[in-house]
Amino acid sequence: MKRFALIGVGYIAPRHLKAIKDTGNLLTAALDPGATAGILDSYFPEAAFFTEPEVFEAHLEDHPVDWVAIASPNHLHEAHIRMALRQGAHALCEKPLVLEPESLDRLEELEGRYGRRVYTVLQLRVHPALQALKEKLSGEAKDVLLTYITGRGPWYLKSWKGDLRKGGGLATNIGIHFFDLLYWYFGKTLYLEVHVRTDTVVAGYLELERARVRWFLSIDPSYVPEALRAEGWRTYRSIAIEGEEVEFSEGFTDLHTEVYRRALAGEGFGLEVAREPICTTALIRKAEISPPPTHRAHPLLRR
Repeated sequence: MKRFALIGVGYIAPRHLKAIKDTGNLLTAALDPGATAGILDSYFPEAAFFTEPEVFEAHLEDHPVDWVAIASPNHLHEAHIRMALRQGAHALCEKPLVLEPESLDRLEELEGRYGRRVYTVLQLRVHPALQALKEKLSGEAKDVLLTYITGRGPWYLKSWKGDLRKGGGLATNIGIHFFDLLYWYFGKTLYLEVHVRTDTVVAGYLELERARVRWFLSIDPSYVPEALRAEGWRTYRSIAIEGEEVEFSEGFTDLHTEVYRRALAGEGFGLEVAREPICTTALIRKAEISPPPTHRAHPLLRR
């Protein structure tokens, strides 16, 4: 049984708590600036709870842990990973691991200094339907249409997620899984265009080593296909490769648990795996907006 600490007991934390429990391990401490973290009672009611990082870190010095799981706001990830390594623990951090590629170089140096590993959560790589699709792909270049809509209410833009400096924008905050998936399938980014970049929509075109990709990401549920909206759906995930669609809105229940199993076995997604999608999303965040040629525009841009 490994001892875990958790930083960030908010929106995504239940997936981490479930994964820690399902892999037979123990949460001993948690940190969140919120005054309460009642979700802990459903998983690890005896875990020590702190609202101040300094007190939390002092606790870890007296009560060491093997792992620190990090589910804090994106712009704090690097600092919290550093804290974990200082305490002699491995770090398992939510996506995006960091916002800028330069941070990966610093963390790589710290891994060597402290003799501990840094892993990230890239759960689409363990999604059964997406693993099966990878096995079917040949080496020929493909035309790809990627669409991801995940409806979010007004809270989203008023939270840290809506702050570019803290969340990194839509391409980073909700899209990094998909840019990693494209890298996993088709290789590195060779060329990119950004056609739209607003608070609620970002879209563009990528040329990868083995693919040409038109992509569209949004938190506006009105872009969900009408038939699904009529059934109450607010999320739509789709990849169409050479016109053949792979719809994978289901099957997300236990992906964090599988990510944890791999990391605990020393087979997790480390710094080098995370590098390419972080580089791509950083370029998307900073690229000039360009009007798309028709053949490179995602169909939803017609709206």
